Amino acid sequence: MFIDSAKIHVKAGDGGNGVVSFRREKFVPKGGPDGGDGGDGGSVYIVADSNLSTLLDFRYAPHYKAERGAHGQGSRKSGQSGNDIIIKVPCGTLVKDAETGELLADLAEHGAKVLVAKGGKGGRGNPHFATPTNRAPRYAEKGAPGEERWLELELKLLADVGLVGFPNAGKSTLISVLSAAKPKIADYPFTTLEPNLGIARYQDYKSFVIADIPGIIEGASEGKGLGLKFLKHIERTKVLAILIPATSDDPKREYKILTTELKKFSPALVEKPKIVVVTKMDVAPEGFAPPKFRGAKTVAISSVARRGLDELKTLLWETIQTHDRQGSND
Repeated sequence: MFIDSAKIHVKAGDGGNGVVSFRREKFVPKGGPDGGDGGDGGSVYIVADSNLSTLLDFRYAPHYKAERGAHGQGSRKSGQSGNDIIIKVPCGTLVKDAETGELLADLAEHGAKVLVAKGGKGGRGNPHFATPTNRAPRYAEKGAPGEERWLELELKLLADVGLVGFPNAGKSTLISVLSAAKPKIADYPFTTLEPNLGIARYQDYKSFVIADIPGIIEGASEGKGLGLKFLKHIERTKVLAILIPATSDDPKREYKILTTELKKFSPALVEKPKIVVVTKMDVAPEGFAPPKFRGAKTVAISSVARRGLDELKTLLWETIQTHDRQGSND
């Protein structure tokens, strides 16, 4: 099951209290204050982990609380600080403050880390308050409370290629033949209700990641159909593969609708390299010739008959490499 958003509550540990204590030993008159400081409370961190792929666990465990600091003791013994807690999330997770909507972090890479709740400072013991005129202070600080907040976690898929198209354009079939992904496929619109990731092998030791984005319809950028829920996943991809079936009544109109919805959602999307993949060539009408599309290269395939797949993989690989080289030169 793919879960791409969750809401959690985090609470850092409170600081331990400082203590009021006086040194009392035989033959040591007026030993003076010796109360220890309280320990600091543990903090809460969120870390990106490439071994995770879903936010599902947070649906069942939404509360996270770090350990509080121990109280100080006599003989100037400081309390032990509370342990921090580390919350692991998939790479590509956005961390937002649920109340303000402020973006706290975009954890795109493995090991990326953000402090989301700082532990409370431990209180000072009574020796800190001794003065020449008050050599025996009878008060100490209480520990400061740890921060707490509600957070929204939002996962955006990290993929090299995003498959875009109307329902039943052949996206699920294509990703199943290009990779080991096994999406559920059936003969009705909106079969795919969640994105699927697959790793496509190219030649001997090369590979790239493909994301099968559930079908887009006209008005998707306004929330129609599956709408905004899945358009956001396309933002991180390097290359867009726009799938249009050879059985379409008007392939160019389909292409225009898809690119318009992408542009309405984010103008940056239409600036990405695009490859039009004309699918279902095995059932194309007699005499059908794949049309040319402005601003995009075209390749015709049949996932069922396994035709044109090598050409498609080569084109995708070369486009990804060109994107990476241009990115490194920016």
